[in-house]
Amino acid sequence: MTAQVRKLSISVPPDVAEQLEREPNASAYITQAVRDRMRLDALAAELAHQGISITEQGVAEARARRAAVEAEWPAERRQAVRDRVRQHLLDEANGSRQQSVA
Repeated sequence: MTAQVRKLSISVPPDVAEQLEREPNASAYITQAVRDRMRLDALAAELAHQGISITEQGVAEARARRAAVEAEWPAERRQAVRDRVRQHLLDEANGSRQQSVA
């Protein structure tokens, strides 16, 4: 069975149009971008519900702290942390799949 889809006509700025024209599947690209944004919006709503507000200043400060850490860490250390996080996520996903099969 195929998922239902709707055809839309949208207008985008030239730089966005150029990017979409380079994509082999512009519909999938746009769908993923919108879903990513929906997840961010849902997270922001949940944080607001919990009394945590995201501000431009807070985001700027967090980015500055991250940039400072990245500047201090060698590339190998950053890659090692990324690899550990990626492995943890894979382990978690595999663990939840194994539990649901059992």
